[in-house]
Amino acid sequence: MAPHNDAPSPSGSFTAGFNRIPFRPVGSSSLLAGHESPLSSSYSTTSEASDLHMTRPLVPGVYVPTMCFFEEGTEDVDTDTIARHAVRLARAGVTGLATQGSNGEAVHLTHTERQLVTSTTRKALNDSGFSHMPIIVGCGSQSTRETIQYCREAWEAGGDYALVLPPSYYATLFAPASETIIEFFTAVADASPIPIIIYNFPGAVGGLDLSSDIIVQLAEHHNIVGVKLTCGNTGKLNRVAAATRKMSKTHDPKNPEFLVLAGSADFSIQALVAGGHGILAGLANIAPKACIRTIELFNQGKHAEAQEMQEIVAQGDWTAIQGGVVGVKSGLQSWLGYGGYARSPLPKPTAEQEKKWKEGYRDLVMLEKSL
Repeated sequence: MAPHNDAPSPSGSFTAGFNRIPFRPVGSSSLLAGHESPLSSSYSTTSEASDLHMTRPLVPGVYVPTMCFFEEGTEDVDTDTIARHAVRLARAGVTGLATQGSNGEAVHLTHTERQLVTSTTRKALNDSGFSHMPIIVGCGSQSTRETIQYCREAWEAGGDYALVLPPSYYATLFAPASETIIEFFTAVADASPIPIIIYNFPGAVGGLDLSSDIIVQLAEHHNIVGVKLTCGNTGKLNRVAAATRKMSKTHDPKNPEFLVLAGSADFSIQALVAGGHGILAGLANIAPKACIRTIELFNQGKHAEAQEMQEIVAQGDWTAIQGGVVGVKSGLQSWLGYGGYARSPLPKPTAEQEKKWKEGYRDLVMLEKSL
């Protein structure tokens, strides 16, 4: 569980990892090869390439799993909107962004499209003066081999950390006592060029719910540096935060060695009470300032004000939870004039749903506009 700034920076051909999968160094990446890049010559120079992989520590705060936007009609990836959205969030003051999460429709994207989204986000941040902002990249897959491949592609595209779900499709065949899960995360962490953040989201993996004991055990690995808990279990969050704090070589609240994040904005201050470091929450796509201010108020000891704001955030988050990525995009479109639709086969919202979700976000958006 090394500090984040000790993350490895691979060079040359990496062949010592899982099953000796060849790793292309950054200089050979198609994302960095001039005209072959999805972003044209954006990353064609050594100085620009070095900007991709500067040290970006994980610190407490609000992290946002960004949306992936598509062009109407063709459903092609809309890089212009992806870039503008990333910069809007950065200017609002968020701590970091995450691509390829549930809100980013990672399951609807090809490997190349995933790299395009991440590299577009990195370039937009760098060009707008936010080169210091870390990008977390969703890299979960059902096989160890492909998960490692996603981690390497994330690094090539400018990602700083890999958010990894446990595999679940063959969960009934897994070895007992979570042995298969431990082996999976250990193999991925051993081979990944970027540090791993464990993603515990039972709803996305057929109910598979990692215990605090397993998470703490995995936290001992030098290349596993955090966890996102979308399970909503604040008791588990408290146990993980306390145990990993005690495991740290030096305890620095502003730069923890192991970052513990709530996976939803509706229990932001509850997570802080339990010792967590912030949130990685989709609601911040719509209301980043409200999410930030809620946490700021609590950290300033203004607990009554924080609780009052948390109530508005939690109510808005309930709308987001009910509508999922379809509802969040609908809210963006209704209140901010962009967002569009999710990629098929997800349905477009009905007029009735659009109206309902817009009203569901109203108090939250009014709060956001006041900040």
